[in-house]
Amino acid sequence: MEDVLSRIEWLGHDGFRITAASGQVIYIDPFKLTGSPVSADIILITHEHFDHCSPEDVDLIQVEGGVIITEAKSAKKLKGQVDVVAPGDSREIEGTKIEAVVSYNIGKKFHPQGKRWLGFIITVDGVRIYHAGDTDYIPEMKNMDVDIALLPVSGTYVMTADEAVQAALDLEPEVVIPMHYGDIVGELADAEKFAQNLAGRLRVEVLPKTS
Repeated sequence: MEDVLSRIEWLGHDGFRITAASGQVIYIDPFKLTGSPVSADIILITHEHFDHCSPEDVDLIQVEGGVIITEAKSAKKLKGQVDVVAPGDSREIEGTKIEAVVSYNIGKKFHPQGKRWLGFIITVDGVRIYHAGDTDYIPEMKNMDVDIALLPVSGTYVMTADEAVQAALDLEPEVVIPMHYGDIVGELADAEKFAQNLAGRLRVEVLPKTS
């Protein structure tokens, strides 16, 4: 667990880079990448909004032989080897299992359930990492089996820090990492509030942004 956790990098907003022990590199929702980013073996895109499906950022990390896994609307904006999935689908790529799960708003118009946009559960070196996508606190979280959860905390377009606390308690992962702040909407204070409210109940890691 600790070894895998050390290889999860927060890239800002909802973006992450995860490196498997084999060296396989997985990106989730790359956005506003800086420097000279590492090439991707797998790119996961949760939905079509510009801050999640960014063709310009995908171009920076996409290489021949790399795979993009996403939903249908995002796929139309991208090029190369694009695999379209829906919630309930799964794929396995060189030892890494990727499960597409539901991600949606309740009582908000931004991410309707009918769009069938995505969260992902990625099994890396035996550890199940849940990237919730742009979601509210939804009932399906009670039935997910995950070790590490990456949860939005900013409110407005996704669940608030308080709602994310309830989501984390339903999920019961070993570690929770807050996301969806610091760009577009949300501040570090949202992540810190989330961590404070889970103190003594679940382990929270507020990751520094990797440039």
